[in-house]
Amino acid sequence: MTFIDRHTALVRASARALNTLQSPVELAVRLWVSWQFLVSGYLKVATWENTLFLFENEHRVPVLPSHVAALVGTAGELVFPVLLILGIAGRLSALGLFAVNAMAVVSYAHVLLSEGFEAALAQHVLWGFMLIVIATYGPGKVSLDYLLVRDRAGASLKPTRAAPI
Repeated sequence: MTFIDRHTALVRASARALNTLQSPVELAVRLWVSWQFLVSGYLKVATWENTLFLFENEHRVPVLPSHVAALVGTAGELVFPVLLILGIAGRLSALGLFAVNAMAVVSYAHVLLSEGFEAALAQHVLWGFMLIVIATYGPGKVSLDYLLVRDRAGASLKPTRAAPI
């Protein structure tokens, strides 16, 4: 057996083993990133007067009036994560949550880009990356999207993956 044959066999064996983890990992990513935004949205609703104060005085949301920005941002933090957890319109939900995350960074950039807030900015970057991965690859097999597509459509609409080599 040549080096290339051994290497190919090892790559194929590891791909088979790791492919079994795809669905649980996709679900875990959806749950983790959704939880971060659900908690934030819940805190905004639970302390609505504080939320309005922060949007009026601290958050610098461009274009939107502060009360509208508070309402839209909070709704996005509560609706998109639930859709993402369930895997309903998973790619669009991930993009919606990505937009909420991006707007949070833009409206709070004066703090996030300050010295000492590198970890907070890194969290937003990590969440954005996770959401782009979900938007690009889809919510996975443990999602209502997958079940609906599998049951109603042909193979052309099923999520695609690179062939395991």
